Amino acid sequence: MKRVYLDNAAATPVRREVLEAMLPYFTERFGNPSAVYDLGAEIKEVLEEQRTKVAHLIGAQTEELVFTSSGAEANNLAVKGAALANIKKGRHLVVSAIEHHSVLNAARFLEKFHDFEVTFLPVNRYGQVEPERLKRSLTPATVMVSIQHGSNEIGTIQPIAELAAICRAAGILFHTDAVATVGSVSVEVKELGVDLLTLSGPVLGAPKGTGALYFRRKLRLVPQIHGGIQENGRRGGTENVPGIVGLGKAAELAREELAHLVPHLTRLRHLLVAGITEGISNLIYTGHQVERLPGHASFCFEGIEGEALIFLLNRQGIYANTGSACASKALKVSPVLCAIGIRPDLAQGSIVFTLNRDNREEDVHYLLEHLPPAVEKLRSFSPLWRKKMAATAGG
Repeated sequence: MKRVYLDNAAATPVRREVLEAMLPYFTERFGNPSAVYDLGAEIKEVLEEQRTKVAHLIGAQTEELVFTSSGAEANNLAVKGAALANIKKGRHLVVSAIEHHSVLNAARFLEKFHDFEVTFLPVNRYGQVEPERLKRSLTPATVMVSIQHGSNEIGTIQPIAELAAICRAAGILFHTDAVATVGSVSVEVKELGVDLLTLSGPVLGAPKGTGALYFRRKLRLVPQIHGGIQENGRRGGTENVPGIVGLGKAAELAREELAHLVPHLTRLRHLLVAGITEGISNLIYTGHQVERLPGHASFCFEGIEGEALIFLLNRQGIYANTGSACASKALKVSPVLCAIGIRPDLAQGSIVFTLNRDNREEDVHYLLEHLPPAVEKLRSFSPLWRKKMAATAGG
């Protein structure tokens, strides 16, 4: 049976080049970068080389990057670390209503335990924060705004440069969760005008357990993991050297391949979207139609359950998702879909396809062969769908 993997936002295989770069650091090059003897000094030098590679991917300086264990940890360090470092300036945060849970829950933590006020900013029907709405949400006590660059669930890319400029003019820190965009589109921190930016290794083909946070030079952060003086005192704990080497290699490859990757993914996405919208009725293509991730296509199908559709596709060797992998087991209607105005019954039929460099046209054609009959089969089991079709035919 053919296998077609279309859930690259949730997990990707470690690239062979990345794995080969990592292997020596599990065995002969095992030193601790904090050690003062030559083996440790050599590894410390390697660590800084990887920091430079990752920083260059986003147009940052080497010293403006701290390594973390994940995008979620980087988001926590950004939101809690920067907010607590600036607590004397105010206790008001603004985050969008469709942020990743690591941003939303970090903000709620500050609200509950540090008396911060948090504004959860609504989005429009495409999932974008409107600049005027952001302006109205700011107060003299606002110390930080966090708005994701791209949504893994609906694919929408935010107008970050415009939003960050509003905050910069007001003297307010701006953080963006760019896990979905770094490596998928061009991301330059200076062009975006952000103070903090989160990225993650697995979406680049690096191993799980790797991530990083960009922070503008001289910006203060309260550590969220206390320990030694690693990462210049911003994150305690011995560095994951093999993982960081993998992240550095993956960032290097992503930078080299980006110009070819974007048109490849865009072409496959257009083919996928055209085939689905022409072959299946009663659906909504969610997110912004143009300002979106090049390899992302998300839909809500009327009359079905998204999870049931995932299981049917799985039988054909097709792997997709119903939304955020971090929330897919919550068994609740997606807050992101609710935020963009999708009816709860329609939101239950959501499905997300995310492509990467390894996908080919034949993968899309295979999906288009099996998706319409799977949707039709599930709809045939639904009394409400049959009733609707009967009413439509009678009308």
